[in-house]
Amino acid sequence: MGLSLRDDRGAASVFVLAVGLVVVLVGLAGTAVGAARVARHQAGNAADFGALAGAAHTIEGQAAACAVADRYVRANGARMTGCEVTGLEIVVRTSVRFGAFPAGAEGAARAGPVSSVVGGVLESPIGR
Repeated sequence: MGLSLRDDRGAASVFVLAVGLVVVLVGLAGTAVGAARVARHQAGNAADFGALAGAAHTIEGQAAACAVADRYVRANGARMTGCEVTGLEIVVRTSVRFGAFPAGAEGAARAGPVSSVVGGVLESPIGR
């Protein structure tokens, strides 16, 4: 009536394969998270560079500023999804696809004057 050791033959192999599969899946999940973080940083950096480059050309109008911003965004491996110029401020939106994932990472940056002179007094927009 008792079970012999022969009944459990091969169980360790199945267990080792299951553990190996879990280790591989955890590694793949970690790689996907890492790729998403890298893409997010790349999108943010591209938006920053594009906004800074475009801010120098906002006085020439939106078309010129956005053209310069787009050139810098593409040079940094991203795609510009939006560009708005308001006065001397520019807002650049970017996206970066990573791997075979359908979703991508997005970034946005604003650049423009840090302060303005009002009535001969230097004012910061933060203190308003």
